[in-house]
Amino acid sequence: MFLKTLAQVAVVPVTQGTGQSLVRLDAVDILVIAIYFGIVIFIGFYLKGSSNTSEEFFMAGREMTAWIAGLSFVSANLGSLELMGWAGAAYQYGILATHWYWIGAIPAMLFLGIVMMPFYYISKTHSVPGYLHLRYGDATRALSAISFAFMTVLMSGINMYSMALVMKVVLGWNLNFSIWVSSITVALYVALGGLRSAIFNEVLQFILIWVGAAIVPILGLIEVGGWTNLRAQILHNLGRSDYVHLWSTLGHFSSNPMGVHWTGIVFGLGFVISFGYWTTDFLVVQRVLSADNIRSARMAPIIGAAFKMAVPFIVILPGLLALSVLPFHLVGESQAVANHMHSYNEVLPLMLVRYCGPGLLGLGVTALIAGFMSGMAGNVSAFSTVWTYDLYGAFLNKKATDRHYVAMGRWSTFVGVLVSVGTAYLVQHAASIMDYVQQLFSFFIAPLFGTVILGMLWTRATKQGGFWGLLSGTLTSIGLWGWVRADHAALRYVALSPDAKDMAENIYRALWSWIVCVIVTVVVSLLTRPRPVAELAGLVYGASPIPKEHDDHWYQKPIVWASIVFIVFLALNIAFW
Repeated sequence: MFLKTLAQVAVVPVTQGTGQSLVRLDAVDILVIAIYFGIVIFIGFYLKGSSNTSEEFFMAGREMTAWIAGLSFVSANLGSLELMGWAGAAYQYGILATHWYWIGAIPAMLFLGIVMMPFYYISKTHSVPGYLHLRYGDATRALSAISFAFMTVLMSGINMYSMALVMKVVLGWNLNFSIWVSSITVALYVALGGLRSAIFNEVLQFILIWVGAAIVPILGLIEVGGWTNLRAQILHNLGRSDYVHLWSTLGHFSSNPMGVHWTGIVFGLGFVISFGYWTTDFLVVQRVLSADNIRSARMAPIIGAAFKMAVPFIVILPGLLALSVLPFHLVGESQAVANHMHSYNEVLPLMLVRYCGPGLLGLGVTALIAGFMSGMAGNVSAFSTVWTYDLYGAFLNKKATDRHYVAMGRWSTFVGVLVSVGTAYLVQHAASIMDYVQQLFSFFIAPLFGTVILGMLWTRATKQGGFWGLLSGTLTSIGLWGWVRADHAALRYVALSPDAKDMAENIYRALWSWIVCVIVTVVVSLLTRPRPVAELAGLVYGASPIPKEHDDHWYQKPIVWASIVFIVFLALNIAFW
């Protein structure tokens, strides 16, 4: 009874966009937000003394436990990509957005922990481009490092823009002011404390996100009367049931709001995009490489996968609730800017304002800020590492001192943030945050996965094959994107159906780029001379002895916990079929 009353009191009217702030923060709300900013900057100053060597600054001294590395692993991904992007995608596409958390994450995270981490960890590489250097040579390393550095500043810009959007929607703050406040704060604590500072802040942010963001789904479900009533209300409001089914509507491109077929979800998302992101995107892999031993490195992604399965409760559910309770319709970002309306990307702050009163609103806004800063910090710290080790140190200044590289890492952090500020404004031209993000993944992550997985599992892959495969896959994805932009009729060839929507196009584009990368790598490798197998020790399966892990009991083995997580994953997919 108390919760029902609380929900009724918390609900406030939210109207269509007028350019005015939706709410005014009380003193207690401002205090909560100010305390958070003070804590994250304090952590940076506090850890500055333990980030003096390159190993400490870029890899946190490889001292993180499995739990800290695992929570940081999830939190680095829990930025605007999760909080605002997928809440908006849930409003736009329904429960289908959940696929990016379950089939689009869990199998790949488990594969990283069980299969790939031993090779990343025992090679003692500082980055994924660093692994490619050991496996394929300098050319492939340079290509992957350049493309990854470019992607990280674009992704960091997404987080900056999203945080500024929250401040604009909720508080009426100027967009430019909000972008600069967030960017300066992240630049300070990452430049001071390096990866160690980013990781400890990410663990703090993970806790804040769950405490603050859980308010909306809990009070929202109370208002609508539970999950069953929510499904019924969405059916009544939209006149269609495909927004609340996970798999049963994927038999045809036209039978679901995403315009996608199950083949795209299983092979494009579940295999190429998912495995590409979770196993080769250095933003998340860097966190696991900071683990204190190989068992911790393998357990960290498994721990992360367990928490990842629960994230749709605080991200997807608010978007579905908005379909039921918001009294107006949301539109794409460019249309919203032109017509002073609310966009898909604003779902979460709109719902936050609807349910949160004084104190709770400050906590909720702090949770969103924590998420955005987590995403920014993850991308900026990854950019700093890749620039310093894989571009500057590898090609421009190979003989500098360790102290010089740490200084370069700190300066490149500020440069990365400044470039990210510029890229933040590009998001305004995308229909939604997630459409923009998935475009980037299809350009850079999908072909990279093909290069890494062949290099890790096939001793015959050669230096020439790795380089030309990665280059051809990347150019294929960019070329297909340009083809559809120039001639929309090309969609029937790229996404296999004229009924496909933007997200489906991204999925199939990623699949084609991966296929091209693999084919070119295999063909070129068969035509060129491979390295002796003896030189591939620690880099390829079949040529590398895996260090023995000290698992005294069966329940300590990573494979046991991975199996448990996978069983729960299957059960959830069946339950929401």
